[in-house]
Amino acid sequence: MIKVSVLGATGYAGIELVRLLTGHPAVAVTRLVSKSYAGQPLARVYPGFKNVLDITLEPLDVESAAADSDVIFTALPHGASKEIIPLLLGKNARVIDFSGDYRYNSAEVYEKWYGQPHSSPELLKQSVYGLCELHREEIARARLVGNPGCYTTCSILALAPLLAKKMIRADGVIIDAKSGVTGAGRTAALDYSFCECTENTRAYKIAAHRHTSEIEQELSLLAGEEIVLSFTPHLIPLKRGILATCYADLTAPRTAGEVLAVFKEYYKDEYFIRVYDEGDLPETNHVAGSNFVDIGLAVDARLNRVIVVACLDNIIKGAAGQAVQSMNIMFGLPETTGIGNAAFYL
Repeated sequence: MIKVSVLGATGYAGIELVRLLTGHPAVAVTRLVSKSYAGQPLARVYPGFKNVLDITLEPLDVESAAADSDVIFTALPHGASKEIIPLLLGKNARVIDFSGDYRYNSAEVYEKWYGQPHSSPELLKQSVYGLCELHREEIARARLVGNPGCYTTCSILALAPLLAKKMIRADGVIIDAKSGVTGAGRTAALDYSFCECTENTRAYKIAAHRHTSEIEQELSLLAGEEIVLSFTPHLIPLKRGILATCYADLTAPRTAGEVLAVFKEYYKDEYFIRVYDEGDLPETNHVAGSNFVDIGLAVDARLNRVIVVACLDNIIKGAAGQAVQSMNIMFGLPETTGIGNAAFYL
């Protein structure tokens, strides 16, 4: 059995990870760490775990967590991870981190978008961007994985085949993305209260969202040239889900069928990526509760433009499920182990 600890176990991404791990046939959960609820039984904080996982939440003890774990998931806030993870790696732990602290190839890019210095930039050389479909071989060997965010996973996978195959222009890419409220984390901030969110949709952080830099980093690697794009996120009255609509200019006239054929070939061996047939488009309830990314597209022949629509569950494939997928790769398990279920739908 793989012995697992989770630091930051009581946030939305952390507790979704715990839920997935309790159903994983090759995992034993050894420690759950929570700063806010240390000393309390997990089932007191989340009653759904009663009779499922009898464990008491603990304060952080780096020595004990490293000694008891084959892999440690750090579901900590941005900035906190980079203070803890060097200590864990110093104890020879393997780490999958949910924050943005180790997703970057460049400390300068991180510092520009996160507005703080990186305290362990040397570790960026060994961390692996944990988008399994693009970095599978590196993840298998990694000691530190920077688990991608939800917007980034959805957007990168929506555009990857087009840029890898030089089917779209590198300039002028636009991503219009919408997220459920869990994307903001388990917070009591006014902006995310029921009355502020229900029956309301709003854009935020236009031309300034930090996930822009992640998307540009990964798409630039695929394209072999620098990609600078426009990314606009929106908050919608939904608990879970991401829908990204991506616009790009084709380098040559193509039909939707021709573009879809490229997507289906590119992702033909990827269980968790489902490419829709021409005329069909994905919806968030097709993926909610699952680790799938669903992709559909259309071509606007008048403008010689392709419009790609992609959906995923922001706290599964956009967080916890993707982390489990990376863990499966790291330990030589089938990637679908513990996360191969269909969506909730309702």
